[in-house]
Amino acid sequence: MSTVKIYHNPRCSKSRKTLEIIENNGHTPEIIKYLVTPPSVDEITWMLSKLGMEPRDLMRKNEAEYKQNFIDDSLTNNELIKLMNKFPKVIERPIVINHDKVAIGRPPESVLDIIVL
Repeated sequence: MSTVKIYHNPRCSKSRKTLEIIENNGHTPEIIKYLVTPPSVDEITWMLSKLGMEPRDLMRKNEAEYKQNFIDDSLTNNELIKLMNKFPKVIERPIVINHDKVAIGRPPESVLDIIVL
C-alpha cells in the first residue's frame, strides 16, 4: 500500500503533471480532491511545519477568496490556517505527502525528492 498522498485539483495542469510523476515512479497515491475535502486545521499546521513555511507562503494570492478574506495583515497564523481550511481554493497546489515528508508540486518535478523509490 502506498503512503503517498496528493492534495489534488484535477483542473490544474501542474497537479495533473505531479500526479503523473507520482504514478510513473511506482506509486498509487491516495488522491484527495482538496476543494471537496479540504485539509483540516491540524493537517495544514503539520504541512506548514514540515515545509518550513508560514501560512501566507502556501497561499495563492491572486484568488478572489484571498483578496476577499485574507488581506487583513493583523490576522494571526492560527486565524489564517482556519481560513485556509474554510477557503481551500487559496491553498497552493498540489501538495504531496510521503510518510513525514511534504512537497509542493511547483514545479511538478520537485516532488521527486520525496517519492523516488
